[in-house]
Amino acid sequence: METIESFDSNDSLKLSFQTSSALSATSESPLTPTRTYNGGYTEAKDIRLRLANGGAGQSGLIGAFANAFVKWCVEGSEGEAKEAAFLVGWYLGDTTQSLAYLSSGWVDVAFTYNAAAEMALVQNGKAIERELVFLDHFYLVGPPSNPAQVFPQDLVQDMFAKIVANGALDALAPPGERPPTRFLSRFDKSATNIKESDLFIGIGQVPWALPPAVWYHVYPRFPIQALKAASVLQEYTLTDRGTWLSSDKNVCDALTVYKGKTNLENTQDITECKNNLEDDKVLLNPCNALLGACPLDKDLAARFMRWLLSPVGGQKVVREFKTMNGQMIYAPAT
Repeated sequence: METIESFDSNDSLKLSFQTSSALSATSESPLTPTRTYNGGYTEAKDIRLRLANGGAGQSGLIGAFANAFVKWCVEGSEGEAKEAAFLVGWYLGDTTQSLAYLSSGWVDVAFTYNAAAEMALVQNGKAIERELVFLDHFYLVGPPSNPAQVFPQDLVQDMFAKIVANGALDALAPPGERPPTRFLSRFDKSATNIKESDLFIGIGQVPWALPPAVWYHVYPRFPIQALKAASVLQEYTLTDRGTWLSSDKNVCDALTVYKGKTNLENTQDITECKNNLEDDKVLLNPCNALLGACPLDKDLAARFMRWLLSPVGGQKVVREFKTMNGQMIYAPAT
């Protein structure tokens, strides 16, 4: 059996905290970027735009935004003034962490997936602009043996109810040949964790409450690492399409998608997602970009927000961002 490696420190949040006196003297963020992007201009030295996100950063979309935007600015596209080459920093963080970084002024733009938390930052003045940038989609995935007996015709709420019921039965009387029904939760305040919690609460369940349900597996890792664990341990989990399509083939081959929009290759499918049909509405995962109140470079950050919504800028990047075999990962906002 494959073993689950420990969470790679290269994928974790890289924090290099300074003393409070140093912070007050330099007004710098205590965060170190997970990665920087220069748009192909190797002479770029200074970070002028800081972006925070989790899953879309791991899938590469944030990097695609960053590189394309640097090129856009250096070339002076759409009649705007040309900029000298610069760096864009990506800071890995789930939705809750990314919003906290934005609120603290440690990043300029956060790409997040929690409307209520986002509006709270807008209302308290920590974010001054909020725009829908792209649509991601949640998947309920699990072992091919399907111990909970969930089926495509089930509503997603019914699937969660089956996982609860069968998980409790398997805990009392462990099954023989097949794996027991278990659910892996990232349990990390991420948008995925919040969505799964809403689904459990919607059927009157709080499996994380003390004592936690035996079948509820707490595994606080970032999306790609959590999906790998679910594949090795043969557990159900909630993940997003971007993570699914960005994961190794052996990980996806060990799991089955039981619920979620799997085809975004034609206009009809994208339109259906935007029309929020029953289960599509439940599993839709809109991503909004929030502009912080105190960006490093106010003009550049505002330009980035405009660029994200441009059909020949950020929306073009979303449309063209695909897997190696040509599958569309995210749906554009416009």
